Amino acid sequence: MPVGGKLPLATISFAPLVVKSKDRREGKHSNYHGGQRSEAVESAQSLAAAFTPIQEVLFVAVVCMGQFMTQTNIGVCLSPLDIVGDSFGITDPGILSWFMAGYSLTVGTFILVSGRCGDLFGYRLMFISGFCWLSLWSLVAGLSVYSNHILFIFARVLQGLGGAMLLPNALALLGATYQPGKRKNMIFAIFGAAAPNSALLGTVFGALFSQLAWWPWTYWSQALVSLACAALGLMVIPSIHHNTHYEKSLLGLLKAIDALGGTGGIGGLVLINIAWNQAPIAGWSEPYVYVILIIGILFIAAFFYVEFRVAEHPLIPFHAFSRDVSFVLGCVACGWGSFGIWVYYFWRFQEKFRHATPLLASAEFVPVGPMGIIACVVTGWLMGRMRPGWIMVLSMCAFTLGNVLIAIAPVHQTYWALTFVCLLVIPWGMDMSFPAASLMLSNSVERKHQGVGASLVTTIVNYSVSLSLGFAGTVEVHVNNGGTTPADLLKGYRGALYVAIGLGGLGMFLSAIYTFKGYRAESLSEKIQTERAGATEEAE
Repeated sequence: MPVGGKLPLATISFAPLVVKSKDRREGKHSNYHGGQRSEAVESAQSLAAAFTPIQEVLFVAVVCMGQFMTQTNIGVCLSPLDIVGDSFGITDPGILSWFMAGYSLTVGTFILVSGRCGDLFGYRLMFISGFCWLSLWSLVAGLSVYSNHILFIFARVLQGLGGAMLLPNALALLGATYQPGKRKNMIFAIFGAAAPNSALLGTVFGALFSQLAWWPWTYWSQALVSLACAALGLMVIPSIHHNTHYEKSLLGLLKAIDALGGTGGIGGLVLINIAWNQAPIAGWSEPYVYVILIIGILFIAAFFYVEFRVAEHPLIPFHAFSRDVSFVLGCVACGWGSFGIWVYYFWRFQEKFRHATPLLASAEFVPVGPMGIIACVVTGWLMGRMRPGWIMVLSMCAFTLGNVLIAIAPVHQTYWALTFVCLLVIPWGMDMSFPAASLMLSNSVERKHQGVGASLVTTIVNYSVSLSLGFAGTVEVHVNNGGTTPADLLKGYRGALYVAIGLGGLGMFLSAIYTFKGYRAESLSEKIQTERAGATEEAE
């Protein structure tokens, strides 16, 4: 290699880098997985070091595109929601909310299984398959304009499976490629920065295509971009071989992916979500709504029983996580549930009461992008200098304050007052909580569980967004007096935002307890060490 570690562009090979196991003497280690001995992958240091600078840039870029395309699918639905609804003759807010909630539902519920499949079959394979799947159902979503809103919702739901394959395996690729340290912290911060900017660009392009051309082109363009990302991924993403062994039969495969536990977990999450999001449309007085909820709860109970008592290879390695990690995940659930309500009702408020067109509303949403980048860079810097508990406290405060600002904003107030400030605050909630939680889980589990570890964060983020819309919708329909007048409609919107404030406040409370526990544990540890040192001196 020439001096300085650089290669002429013509000599750079973009063929997939294949990393295989070597022996313990070269810095590797062995472990047992699935009842069989398997060699661990090459060290994270050697994986990152194997890239040329251009290869590393392209690798990080295409992995971040997994985050980008997943979050874009939320933005493209928000800005033209009324335009798409009008094309199908739909004005019911309960049905319109399914256009977004249906996508987040499948992203959130299938991430765990996708993460396990990545651990078994390779993160690269699952990641590229996610782009291909997303491309297919983006095409169908656009073609649904010739059918009805049911096909559109169906396509949106199946689009979520593509996001479920992309997110955990993207995080797992980063976690398996970079060793813990400042470089990894910054890479995870960059990955987190893709979220607000992709949502922003999604709203912009959704508005452009829908308002100036034809809304199906929003989804057809996504199909083309997804195919391009899949092609680039084939060239630049390394194949990480875990050599994980399992019984080569259908039964062995089902045991390896924990099909029984996955069925209970997915079934329970889907049914509970359907019940809460259907309740604002049909009402809790309908027996089938609470029957679905009860069955979903039973499925979740069965999932935990299977995971702790039955499964040979549990879908979630509970033994790998401490109580502290559980606290962090609880904070993430509250914060992102609060955000899910905020992002939906912020757009409804801007378009319904301030009569902003999709393009104008998208332009007003622009501060989220650059502020998100700043928040991610600052978070990457803070993670090496501040307790994770304090990062969580700050992020929960940002979520809560953002919802308070939009909940109290007068309809006729200028955009540059509370609304603009709200858009400066909210990104700090997103981009402080997600990278911190992702990094903590990545560093707390074995490399063979990187996919499942990454899955937990993204499962909670996306599922809480979808489920919280059901909570907010239920409150909205119970306080808006039927929503027949603008005043009643506004009352319902603000009632939903008060739910978001409550979730954010709960997140603040949990994160404060977590931080206090950390200080207390440190104090007790120092006290014990001092007592042991004193006892040793006396013995001498």
